[in-house]
Amino acid sequence: MFYRALFPRDLFAELDRLQRLLHQADDLSPSIRGGRGGFPALNVGSTPASVEIYAFAPGIDPAAVEVQIEKGVLTIAGERKIEAPTSSDKAAVHIDERFAGRFRRVVSLPDDIDTDAVSAQYRDGVLHVSIPRRAAAQPRRISIQ
Repeated sequence: MFYRALFPRDLFAELDRLQRLLHQADDLSPSIRGGRGGFPALNVGSTPASVEIYAFAPGIDPAAVEVQIEKGVLTIAGERKIEAPTSSDKAAVHIDERFAGRFRRVVSLPDDIDTDAVSAQYRDGVLHVSIPRRAAAQPRRISIQ
């Protein structure tokens, strides 16, 4: 009888319940994308000539964002500050869904990039990082004689 009291009747049902609880807790995380990604949201793509990264970070001062490449890893880090109403405003915040605080996103890069020619631009809340590939890695057409 003591053995039955320690363990649930259906161990798999209990594990399923615990897994659902963990997923619900993850959905409540303070993320602009509802817990399924990080902030800022990223689009990463490549062309034969470059690797293109777009980070969607509206409302951030470009001076507060740091972009760094080290050992084939791109890091985008920074902080978004939200000005909360002061007590003298006599205002109350009822819903606050916008992400605030420090963030850090990391992207592994291919081996054939040229880290000396990286460009980064921030416009209309979108950070665009363009990393060209080395000329030796570019595809080229070979003529047949």
